[in-house]
Amino acid sequence: MSGLYHWHSPLGIPFWALSWLNAGMKIEGLHIGMKVRHPQYGVGVVKTISEATADIQFDDGRRTVAPEPSGLEPAEAQASIRGLELPLAQVVQLTVDATIRKLGFERPDAVVDQLAARWHRGRAVLHPTDPTLQTKEVPLEVLFHKIVGIRNQLRVLEQKINAHATLTDGEKVDMQQYITRCYGSLTTFNVLFKEKEDQF
Repeated sequence: MSGLYHWHSPLGIPFWALSWLNAGMKIEGLHIGMKVRHPQYGVGVVKTISEATADIQFDDGRRTVAPEPSGLEPAEAQASIRGLELPLAQVVQLTVDATIRKLGFERPDAVVDQLAARWHRGRAVLHPTDPTLQTKEVPLEVLFHKIVGIRNQLRVLEQKINAHATLTDGEKVDMQQYITRCYGSLTTFNVLFKEKEDQF
């Protein structure tokens, strides 16, 4: 079937097909925005959920459906994790988001929110000594994003050193001092940050 991952169980049955062998979905398995398939109305999107029914927008209009007795099925790949059933796309997105946070990366728009308002749409200009050479201009949002990236990677490195299983306390202190010096060198850019707690 198009749009579904054809992963197979040990029995040779695609995993997406295994979920369809069940009698019907329970109300707990639905979430707002989920794509579902009704045997009569076709594919729809869950709009609201009550105690026993859900309002689903189908091509021919919105209908209130009790999922289990109606034979409602997921219309998207599902993943079940220790009894928690979620759309595969949502599981992947949650995993990616958690990984990004763990690595200390941030979305570009979230980074720009940390930039002080007076620097928005500003530019950093580098002037060479030779007046015949062209100047270099960098949007401050771009420069700021790179600076925040350095800060985040230093924080991750600091965490990894502190949590390292084989380093002695003395070795950790020795390595931490280099990170502290890096922070000190980067305090020049603190003026760009909107909030003091985000600074170096």
